[in-house]
Amino acid sequence: MPPMSPLFVVAVALIDADGRVLLQQRPPGGSMAGMWEFPGGKVEPGETPEAALVRELEEELGIRTHESCLAPATFASEPLGDRHLLLLLYVCRKWQGVPEARHATALQWMRPTQMYGVEMPPADLPLIGILEALL
Repeated sequence: MPPMSPLFVVAVALIDADGRVLLQQRPPGGSMAGMWEFPGGKVEPGETPEAALVRELEEELGIRTHESCLAPATFASEPLGDRHLLLLLYVCRKWQGVPEARHATALQWMRPTQMYGVEMPPADLPLIGILEALL
């Protein structure tokens, strides 16, 4: 069996002053529609994970941050069709602007314990416990 090619995806746990994390809801019509996820996206060829996340936050949420404000937290590894997803989760507490749902149906600030009560993609689920321990 040929090895699966990896799909590198970055995501962020934006943490507000109250210790809540921002989740976004996937829009209808796409893969895993309606599920809640950490903001982020695919790492493009030639891009570092941190540069990809800075770009994705600007595109998806309309906020700006700097690579130095992104702290690596954990990762998830999950089969995804004929590819293998490697999801790198960063924590960020400093950004400029107010997050807005540009590509998502909705945004919601939640405590990690509340995340167990919403439907999330399989790769995101093991990240919740890590966030509980960090916060």
